Amino acid sequence: MKFSFEPELFKKIKELNSKNPKLVKKIQKQLNFFSDNHKHPSLKTHKLKGSLSERWSISIEGNIRLIYYLNGNNAVFFDIGTHDEVYRRK
Repeated sequence: MKFSFEPELFKKIKELNSKNPKLVKKIQKQLNFFSDNHKHPSLKTHKLKGSLSERWSISIEGNIRLIYYLNGNNAVFFDIGTHDEVYRRK
């Protein structure tokens, strides 16, 4: 599946790269899986509920999630953080 990033998320990932390059490498690995098969088992892709019901989540590692919405056939990633961070913000 094709994907893109909202500008704020792109900035956030660039900041993460200076603080935690290993996490950014894991993000890249998971996004490679996503582009090949958006339902790859290691992504644990799932549709969200409640106020985020039109959004989807993939797992990066442990408690880190990357959140996206669909825009036609394109996934647009817009937030990253721990489970509690990304689900409580909205």
